[in-house]
Amino acid sequence: MTKDTLTSDDWIKAAFRALTAGGVQAIRAEAIARDLKVSKGSFYWHFKDVADLKAKMLAHWACEATDAIIAEVEASQLPAEDRLRLLVLAATDDRTLPYGGLLADSAVREWARFDAVAAMTLKSVDERRLGYIADLLGLCGFSAKGGRSGASALYGALIGLEALAANGLADLRADLLRLLEALLDNRATR
Repeated sequence: MTKDTLTSDDWIKAAFRALTAGGVQAIRAEAIARDLKVSKGSFYWHFKDVADLKAKMLAHWACEATDAIIAEVEASQLPAEDRLRLLVLAATDDRTLPYGGLLADSAVREWARFDAVAAMTLKSVDERRLGYIADLLGLCGFSAKGGRSGASALYGALIGLEALAANGLADLRADLLRLLEALLDNRATR
């Protein structure tokens, strides 16, 4: 690859792989260039500096891991219950592989513990995701309070199950779908 064939998305994906494997301190132009098998000069073709890369990583993550998935689910125009199922399928598919796999979101969460910009982005993403799930649950007949509670349970399970699944201790998709079905089966009490 050369600086002419690499896109900023290629660099962002490689930076996420570095983040997932080694934490925020692993986001370094030289190391990422080595991973991509290009010169460090290629990095500056796309980014002013590492801080610029990090800002673009967070914006990319918010868009691709949240907004794009919600748009995809909404475009299906399925009933709300089926959109929830589709949301679980999208959230557990292999689209995270180019970003370092299942632990990419966890790596962003860890980054956010020590970085105000990452924390603000994470909070915004979490609010958007929780709100979307709660809205869908509301369309399924949940009260506002029940929808928020159900959204927290489903989203919290996703966060925890990602870590368990990365260690082979859970079946992320199957377990989330079972939890969703249990929530939907108990909606009358919500």
